[in-house]
Amino acid sequence: MKQSIYIFSNGRLKRKDNTLFFENEEGVKKFIPIENTKEIYAFGEIDLNTKILNFLSQKEIILHYFNYYGYYTGTIYPREHYNSGFMILKQAAYYMDNEKRVFIAKMFIEGAAKNCLKILKYYERRGKNLDAQISEIERLLEELGKQSTIDKSMAIEGQIKQTYYEGFNAIIDNESFKFYGRNRRPPKDSINAMISFSNSLIYTYCLSEIYQTHLDPRIGYLHSTNFRRFTLNLDVAEIFKPVIGDRTIFALINKGIIVPADFEKALNGIVLNDKGRKKFLTYIDEKLKQTIKHSTLNRQVSYRRLIRLELYKLEKHFMGEKEYKPFVMDW
Repeated sequence: MKQSIYIFSNGRLKRKDNTLFFENEEGVKKFIPIENTKEIYAFGEIDLNTKILNFLSQKEIILHYFNYYGYYTGTIYPREHYNSGFMILKQAAYYMDNEKRVFIAKMFIEGAAKNCLKILKYYERRGKNLDAQISEIERLLEELGKQSTIDKSMAIEGQIKQTYYEGFNAIIDNESFKFYGRNRRPPKDSINAMISFSNSLIYTYCLSEIYQTHLDPRIGYLHSTNFRRFTLNLDVAEIFKPVIGDRTIFALINKGIIVPADFEKALNGIVLNDKGRKKFLTYIDEKLKQTIKHSTLNRQVSYRRLIRLELYKLEKHFMGEKEYKPFVMDW
């Protein structure tokens, strides 16, 4: 299985013959197993040249880069080797048809909401008082089914997220981490800092998986297709934020892996520091490799693979082979 490479130091990516290595500011070199690398995450300041960019493109390796504070900055997306004019036309047709677009957008919201419900019910069975949040999200899901526009559907989505977040303090069993609602740019507390970092990672995981399909990441449905380069990954990420991201956050805090010392004040807010980001990445990377029994395929599938399977379902939907239904956890 190809792996993700994480670089935290400042330095330079270099190529020598058919190998790739990173050299930090002290001159220490670390070779990167090019044939086994899926993507590179750069959290330090990295110098590179066109030779490296051409090499990454040739080897079909995506480079995601973040700034000093761990905020996602952008992606160097290689030449699209599976690019399909047929699929682009199909995606565009579903976007231009309002009824078809609304259906797909609502499926993303529904999948996300049902996964949030699964998490709340899981913790309720373990003695947490979450009945009010569960009942409200179930009511809002019924309201979602009645909506016929993107704007009204997104308004329902906002209410679902707010209600879901209201249950976080019951789930998080640590007095050092209290959650008083979602805020960002910058996050004002530790929980929001983790959510923002987690969401950025899941956007990139979805983008990397889209690269392995015929889909075009620039055509989204819940998030409007505009001058922003990528939107489809934002759509698909909604389904997996609770499944992968939030469960990672709960585990890191409740198991005492992430502690208050793993954060720092920056940009008038709170961010994970270098040590905290490394802890987070180590845990979520292992989470992506874990497998579950897929109820439809009747075999073990990794969480990372679930994202790819979701994209294949979208392809079948666009080709008229099978109506799209979002992934929902079945435990």
